[in-house]
Amino acid sequence: MARLIDQFERLPGIGPRTAQRLALHLLNQPEEQIRQFADALLAARTQVGQCQTCFHLSADPECEICRNPERRNGLICVVADSRDLLALERTREFQGRYHVLGGLISPMDGIGPELLHVTPLVARINQEDITEVILALTPSVEGDTTSLYLARLLKPFCPVSRIAYGLPMGSELEYADEVTLSRALEGRRPLD
Repeated sequence: MARLIDQFERLPGIGPRTAQRLALHLLNQPEEQIRQFADALLAARTQVGQCQTCFHLSADPECEICRNPERRNGLICVVADSRDLLALERTREFQGRYHVLGGLISPMDGIGPELLHVTPLVARINQEDITEVILALTPSVEGDTTSLYLARLLKPFCPVSRIAYGLPMGSELEYADEVTLSRALEGRRPLD
């Protein structure tokens, strides 16, 4: 059981207690259900790859979003990874297409633009009729570095914008950090 708990703890966001609860839950399931769970994990690992166009996770050469004819072709939203893409999709607000970089520029970690899907992004912009690139990258040092790099690289080809940052709904100003408050002030808009 310790080995199973250890494996669950390796998952992001899973601490020792949650890992233990998951392990105990699985051990109380019928063997067939555990076998189906294991088969689903193995199948996902072997069958899911990356979309050849946007690098989102996909079991097919092209993901559902890239295949969808109802999506706006001229608009690309650049995200760091598929988790960010899925978060944006949950809003049901963005109707364009995506490009998954596969991470963020982080010189401290030895990650430069050459290790990300930047070259295919530039190729897409050159090949497709892109009217705007929206950068939806994490508001962090790495996210800012990547955004600045991409903005300089892509502006000669098309307009580049970045999603707004600020205070989350329901938050209290007194608990917000200075950077968040500064960005909220910088990104202010007139009321209609």
